[in-house]
Amino acid sequence: MANKRQLKKIINYICSDLFSECVAASLYSGNKKVEEVNAILASIIIVQRNYICRVSHPEPGMPPKKYYQDLKKRLNAQILEITDSISNI
Repeated sequence: MANKRQLKKIINYICSDLFSECVAASLYSGNKKVEEVNAILASIIIVQRNYICRVSHPEPGMPPKKYYQDLKKRLNAQILEITDSISNI
């Protein structure tokens, strides 16, 4: 990790790509699962806000290197979960 600013840009980039992928998948699929798509879009926005805030305000008492490694690991897990839900649309 170079700095917090780059980490925030990466989070924003990933979430915007997930958002556009979800919208595209919903438009090109034959199924009309509007509530499911809206729930996925809302979860993407929540993940983005949550992790941007967590980058800005690390937990006190935890070593920064360990904190950011854990942050990246949890973000990757949530991204995989959202990707799986998008592929099920």
